[in-house]
Amino acid sequence: MRLSQALRLDPLGRARVVAGEAGLEREVRWAHVVDIPDPLPWVSPGQLLLTTGFAWPTGSQEQRRLLRDLCGRGLAGVALAVPKYLAHFRAEAREEAEELRFPLLELPWEVPFAAVTQAVNGTVLSEQYRLIEESSRIHRELTRAAVTAASLQDLVDTLGVLIDRQVTLEDQEGRLLAYWPSGSGADAVRRATLEQGGSPAEVLAQLDRLGYLARIRSSAGPVRIPAAPEINLLGRVVCPIWLREELVGTVWIIEGEEELSELHLRAAEHAAVVAALHIANQRQLASLEVRLGSTFLDALLEGRFEANPHTLERARLLGFDPEGSYRVAVAVLGAQLPLSREAVVLRDRTADRLRQRLARAGGLPITSAKLDQVAFLLPADGELAPAQAPGPALLLGRAYAGPDGVRRSYLEALSLLPHARPGETLRYEEMLVQRVLSGDASARDAFLEQLWGPLRRARGGEVLVGSLLALAEQGFHRRRAAAALHVHPNTLRYRLERSADLLQLDLGDPEIRFRLQLAAKLMSAAHNGRA
Repeated sequence: MRLSQALRLDPLGRARVVAGEAGLEREVRWAHVVDIPDPLPWVSPGQLLLTTGFAWPTGSQEQRRLLRDLCGRGLAGVALAVPKYLAHFRAEAREEAEELRFPLLELPWEVPFAAVTQAVNGTVLSEQYRLIEESSRIHRELTRAAVTAASLQDLVDTLGVLIDRQVTLEDQEGRLLAYWPSGSGADAVRRATLEQGGSPAEVLAQLDRLGYLARIRSSAGPVRIPAAPEINLLGRVVCPIWLREELVGTVWIIEGEEELSELHLRAAEHAAVVAALHIANQRQLASLEVRLGSTFLDALLEGRFEANPHTLERARLLGFDPEGSYRVAVAVLGAQLPLSREAVVLRDRTADRLRQRLARAGGLPITSAKLDQVAFLLPADGELAPAQAPGPALLLGRAYAGPDGVRRSYLEALSLLPHARPGETLRYEEMLVQRVLSGDASARDAFLEQLWGPLRRARGGEVLVGSLLALAEQGFHRRRAAAALHVHPNTLRYRLERSADLLQLDLGDPEIRFRLQLAAKLMSAAHNGRA
């Protein structure tokens, strides 16, 4: 109870504040009567000292010294019964109390001290009992949430109802995990947080500049952030969520102009502990799922997958279609080897984000982490939406069917490692020409297979290949090419049109012409080498 509230009780209603009015918000924990020359050993912080003035010092300096000592002990104030022994506090005492912001009250002599102590102490005890009851209720509800909550949202709902404040729960990077939309008065920052799915970057940057993020990262308890009108931020209380020595999230509570009570601060701390337990449990379950998925994907990537009824059933349970076509993607962090602890944490965090993005896209939320790389599968026609910020390099093999195709696509993706650049996406089929020009024999074979494969599998395919080669060798002059092949120009035209349909190519495209001429040179060089 505050002293200003105590003055509204009936016995103190006739008291007059004669000094130290600025300290009326001091907390009153008890009312105590002391009428001896040296009251200091008999007083405690938070007490309202009642005195008749019988043993009160009469000298100005003695009164000043006693008031300084009483204020230093943390008393809420002093109430003097007047005018039996002292008509008033001396002017010097009032002057000292004003400087100390230490309340001095004058109480009419006819008001019994017993009535004051009964009213004040009874109110304090009632409030303490109420707080105990409220604390027990909060403890029960949060304990029940710890046992029954199926998600962090259930926990935040419980906390929001208990403290009747707007609450958001975010991960260590500011992404929104759950929120309680209680009441009105949400500021622009909270609205943006809910709309964007996380705290605005400019707000976090401002809080970082002011040192609040560092305080949160180093604090075991709540951190109070005052209002910042320049960024439209109402006052907040932030409770860090710690899992061992790792900061895994934060609970943000909008405080506004009315500060949270000590009880509600403890409730927020309790909720942060429950959230840590929930996150630890979810991590354990997710870790088991990740290990199962990673082991399966490792077997595919390394060519150790043995197709039998048991393994095929397990593959389907994980979401892998043994008959489907997939391309392997490899995210490359570019960290120095051997990996530091920070690099391992970054790699695991990257893998976790990839699984989340794959799950949202309807893909297989399975990854395999090795060195500074994270491999995963994409459907043949699937694409992964780009990350919000530049991240690791992404290398993509071509799509193939079946478990053996996964291994082949993985090797293609790994062959792009020398060309990897942070934030860039490289596809095997788009990098063939560069690798051919650098002398990569496997790329040369893949390039020729990509170009001629569909023709050679068609009826009369070798004739079609020969026609395109002749066209390229003759500088794309059709009449000269027809003469070199000893066929009629119309026959060549028919062959070229059929080839273009099968390959889905525009023979007038300069890029396609370059590829055909490169293929002709490669095949000519290979022929001359064999000769």
